[in-house]
Amino acid sequence: MAKKTKIIGSNDIMLTLCQSVSEVLTSATNKNTNFVPLIQKISKTVLTPDIGTFVMFTGSFSGMVVINFPKETAMEIYRAYLSNMGLPESEMAKNYTQDEVSNSLGELMNQILGHFTRKISDELHIRIDQSQPKMLALPHQVQINISVELDNPIFGKVTFNTDSGNVFYVELAMDDTSFVAVRDFESKTTESPDDILEQYKV
Repeated sequence: MAKKTKIIGSNDIMLTLCQSVSEVLTSATNKNTNFVPLIQKISKTVLTPDIGTFVMFTGSFSGMVVINFPKETAMEIYRAYLSNMGLPESEMAKNYTQDEVSNSLGELMNQILGHFTRKISDELHIRIDQSQPKMLALPHQVQINISVELDNPIFGKVTFNTDSGNVFYVELAMDDTSFVAVRDFESKTTESPDDILEQYKV
């Protein structure tokens, strides 16, 4: 009986991205962040109110990740993140338009993409590099189309839910590509600095 060929496509890569978003935010905030197990096909990536953030990546395949946060979601994640780091609420920003909120979400976006690119690189033995995240606080009436130079782009969107029931949206634009395993290989295992430190905690 012929062995089934393993093919990794764009949906698998989108799932890996969603897992990275969920794992990083759950760890950073100490509150559950889950995603709806449905990928919505869209025709373009858009920054929408109230906070939009995007990151480009290049390497074995190219693309862009966009995350759009309504203000209630942005503030929930920001407060939970800083609270988990021990900052008292009295010292936190009060409005989503303050730089502290964008900076914190930008740092989380950086962690998410780092987690994603490391996971993809380990699983597929390929190389992916990311740019610095860009953040924009947007008025309600403004939407901005974000384009990236891709040969044959495809776009997907997934809805996420926070611990308090607020939502945000993750969009992925990437080359329409797939990886076909021509021989068996194992995923590389790369420990993060946090994993290594965890082993030495008393």
